[in-house]
Amino acid sequence: MDPSSTALPATIIEQAALQLGCSPTDKKLAFHLDEEDELKNLRECFYIPKVKDLPPTDLTLVNGEESCIYFVGNSLGLQPKKVKTYLDEELDKWARTGVHGHFNGQRPWAQADECIVDLMAELVGAQRHEVALMNGLTVNLHLLMLSFFKPTPRRYKILLEAKAFPSDHYAVESQLRFHGLDVEKSMLMLRPREGEETLRIEDILAVIEEEGDSIAVILFSGVQYYTGQLFDIPRITKAGQKKVSQINQNYSVLCETPISRLKEDGCFVGFDLAHAVGNVELCLHDWGVDFACWCTYKYLNSGAGGLAAAYIHEKHSQSIQPALVGWWGHEFKTRFLMENKLQLSKGINGFRLSNPPILLVCSLQAGLEVFGQTTMKALRRKSVLLTGYLEYLIKHHYSEDKANPEKPFVKIITPPQIEERGCQLTLTFSLPIKSVFEELEKRGVACDMREPNALRVAPIPLYNSFQDVHRFIEILGSAITSSKQTANNTALSGSY
Repeated sequence: MDPSSTALPATIIEQAALQLGCSPTDKKLAFHLDEEDELKNLRECFYIPKVKDLPPTDLTLVNGEESCIYFVGNSLGLQPKKVKTYLDEELDKWARTGVHGHFNGQRPWAQADECIVDLMAELVGAQRHEVALMNGLTVNLHLLMLSFFKPTPRRYKILLEAKAFPSDHYAVESQLRFHGLDVEKSMLMLRPREGEETLRIEDILAVIEEEGDSIAVILFSGVQYYTGQLFDIPRITKAGQKKVSQINQNYSVLCETPISRLKEDGCFVGFDLAHAVGNVELCLHDWGVDFACWCTYKYLNSGAGGLAAAYIHEKHSQSIQPALVGWWGHEFKTRFLMENKLQLSKGINGFRLSNPPILLVCSLQAGLEVFGQTTMKALRRKSVLLTGYLEYLIKHHYSEDKANPEKPFVKIITPPQIEERGCQLTLTFSLPIKSVFEELEKRGVACDMREPNALRVAPIPLYNSFQDVHRFIEILGSAITSSKQTANNTALSGSY
C-alpha cells in the first residue's frame, strides 16, 4: 500500500482476511500476504541465521534448524550474500597486482567509494555531488558541526532531542565545550510532554519559534532510535531556516534590505539519519536540509562498523568549507601532483580526509545493490503493511484488559500514525522486560532491549516476511507466559 493512501494497514488486513474467509489473526493470512508480496524474492539476497546458531537459543524449546526471526535490523542488518564475493575479488586483486589495484579493476581503490555514491545519493534523495562515503557517523558529525556550528553572541545554542542517541549527545556537548560555551545554557533539549513518550511536532515548531533567535544549529534524528518516531524533516527544516533573528528582521525593515541578503538568515538544520536511511523515503535535496550524516550497518546492511556517509546541500558548496582538511579533499585531477597547493573540492567532497577503505566499500556495495533491485517507495509500501500487521496482532492479543488486571499486556510507544514512524515498533510490558527479552532470545528471536524498559522490534521489508511476524506473535505468547510464571514463582518464594 502507498503510505499516502487513505487505506490503513488494519483495513487492508481485515479486507484480505474477509476475502480468504478467515480471521485476521489466522496464519493463513500471513501465507497469503507473503504470496502477494512483490518483494519476497529480495529475502534470498541475505543470509538468515539459523535458530541453533544464535548463542542465547535454548534448543529444548525450539527447532534449531529453522531460520531465526530477525527483528533487529535496526541495530545491525543481515549479511548480503554478495559481500564475500566482492571481498574475495579485492583480496585476489591485491594478491595478484599489489599497488596497481589503486587504479585498475572494477573498483579502483583510489576511487572505490565513487563507484557506488550514485546508489547512496538515490536512497537519500540527493544529488551525487552532495554525498560522500567516508569515516564513521560520529566522525562525520564532528566534521560537519565544525563547519556549520559557528556560534555568535546572539546565536549560540544547539537544539536536539533530550533522548538523542548518546553519540550525538556527546558530540554536541563536546562541540559546545570546544567553543568555550556553557553546556547547560547552550544545549537546548526537547522533551515530550509529561506522561507522553514522543515529541509532538507542534511542540518542536513552538520551541524553534520561541528560541530560534538564539539557535545556531538544529540537530535532530530522522527516526528516533528509542521510540521509533519519524520526525517531520521538511517542516523542521523549513521552520529552522526561516527563523531569522528579530534583530535582522528589524534591520531589514528599517533599511529596506531583503532578509535573504543579510548574513545571518536562520538556523542551520541537520539530521542524523542512522535510523532513517533505507527505512523511510528521504528527499534531502528537495527538502533543503543543510547537512546530514548516517551510518550504513543498520538498514543498509554493510556490516558492523561499515563505511558511513555525509551530505551537504549544494547551496552551501561555496560558503561552507571544512575546518579540517586532508589529502582526499583535494581535487582528484591534481591530487597526485603532490604540490601541496590545496585545490579544495567543492561541497561535501572537500570534507573527505583519506582514501576509501576498499573492504568496507565492498560490503556497502553489496548492501546498496539490493536496494537497486527495487525502489524506496515499494519498500516503504511493504514496510507500512508489515509493521501494521505486527501492530494489529499485538493489539489483538496483548492489549491491556481493564476487566482482567492479571492479564499481562504490551504497550506500543511508537506513534500509531504511519507518517510518524518507520518499520520499528518500541514495546513496553507489564512484566519485567528483561525476563520477556531473555525468553524471546531462548526461542530464536533476535530483537533488541534498550534501557530503561523498551523492546525494539523492527520487521525489515528487504528480508522479513509476514510469516515472521505471525511466528513472532506466537513466540511472544510463550515468552510472556514463561515470564509471568517466573514472576509468580519469585513472588511466591518471597512470601515465605
